[in-house]
Amino acid sequence: MFKNIRPLVFFPTFIILVGALVFSLVNLDQFLHYTGVANSFVLNHFSWLFSLGSFYLLVLVGVTYCSKLGNIRIGGEDAKPHVSKLRWFMIVLCTTLAVGVLFWTTAEPLYHLHTPPKSLHIKPDSPDAILFAFSAMFLHWGPTPYAIYAIPALIFGLAFYNLKMPYSISSSLKPVLGKWVSGKKGDVIDALALYSLVVGMASSLGTGALTLVGGVSQFIPIERNALTLGITIAAIVAVFVFSAARGLIKGIARLSMVNFWLLIALFVFVLVLGPTQYILNIGVEGVGAYLENFFRLSLFTGQAAHDNWPHSWSVFYWAVWFAWAPITAMFLGKIARGYTVREFIMVNVIFPSLFVLLWIAVFSGTAIFMDQSSGGELYSILNNGGIEQLLYHIFGELPLGLLTTFILVFVAFVSYVTAADSSTDAIGDLCMKDFNADSNDTRGIGVKVLWGIIIGLVAWIMVSTVGVKGIKSLSNLGGLPATLIILGCSATLIKWIKKPELLDRPEMKADKK
Repeated sequence: MFKNIRPLVFFPTFIILVGALVFSLVNLDQFLHYTGVANSFVLNHFSWLFSLGSFYLLVLVGVTYCSKLGNIRIGGEDAKPHVSKLRWFMIVLCTTLAVGVLFWTTAEPLYHLHTPPKSLHIKPDSPDAILFAFSAMFLHWGPTPYAIYAIPALIFGLAFYNLKMPYSISSSLKPVLGKWVSGKKGDVIDALALYSLVVGMASSLGTGALTLVGGVSQFIPIERNALTLGITIAAIVAVFVFSAARGLIKGIARLSMVNFWLLIALFVFVLVLGPTQYILNIGVEGVGAYLENFFRLSLFTGQAAHDNWPHSWSVFYWAVWFAWAPITAMFLGKIARGYTVREFIMVNVIFPSLFVLLWIAVFSGTAIFMDQSSGGELYSILNNGGIEQLLYHIFGELPLGLLTTFILVFVAFVSYVTAADSSTDAIGDLCMKDFNADSNDTRGIGVKVLWGIIIGLVAWIMVSTVGVKGIKSLSNLGGLPATLIILGCSATLIKWIKKPELLDRPEMKADKK
């Protein structure tokens, strides 16, 4: 297995993770102190870059869609798609949503409702706070994060398939930087992106384990401790590694299809049996508030009033999305062969954004309605029990509560596995030499299994000692280099927008080093 790996990509991240684990076990207080200082430094000094960069990528999506580049087919005019358009959409939706949108779309709006930014002078628990909550939700989970994923994914797909460049993140930079990102320099770029994603996956896995243990505790009297978290994480890792090892069609695509229809079932259930009239009205009004406040919130850093809200929410989200984006983009780019650039944007940005906006209207609307009707009871449950208890409580208040809670636990499990197996698939491919998307090469299976085990161990030890907050600090640190990589890649896309014929020039295909 190790003779086929790229050592400068694999080992640096492996050593850093092992070092972080040892440091946290030897001196937990010092570990939390130094990661906290580093995390604060990144957020304090680069909030402007995260906010401006995310806004810029969303604008770039619109420019690309309307340009002549939109007619270019990924893989060339004769390229055949890996998957059908419907299955493609299911994979994109489920591998980017993950378990986060399932739980945070009920928890996050309550935070914004009761603790809006002080500098905006919004009275907590007021009509203005309700509309602000929807504005923030649509901003954090709508078109902007999908743009952060889509731009590097599109660039990679075109570089890999149309220009026949290596399966490497540095391939997206090569059309503008050339030899400066070749060889070992390219390996360093891939290693930085690998670190960002692996720690981000560990953070997400830790959060997923907490929510699943919270869900199982609704049926079985179990405590949240190292043993129950370890069993839960082991089960998740086993399934997503098995799925990733089976490949795109047999594993990830089928799992995404199951996940998609389960999400649709939950969506329809809450819409029909929840506060339907309120959901429809507040959803429409919330979209209006989002559009009205879009520019201000997108570029809100809190500097003018020394408001820390953006660091805790918007800037934090941008850092996390950027950290995940480079390697997630490799997977999204790999499955896009055979479709035009314009179709890519529709399936990777427009359609998922519309789905999420509807999802937020239903789930955030239901949470706010119940909280308002109960005099803030849901906010108390959120503060006392955590996000892992809130969504289960909401479903318990709806008809067929016991049955739907059981289904919710299963959906949460499948949602995380679906997102994790795509990332594990990309990680395994990135670490291998001379990867070919068209071959049945099984050399990467061992690496995928190994990284799955490593991620599981990091998540288990961290969530049992420093908690999810400690892991997220490590994840945020990966947001800065990932942001620089993605913004650098965007120069390639601008070059192609100006001269789309470059994607068909044979001399551009020659440089594979």
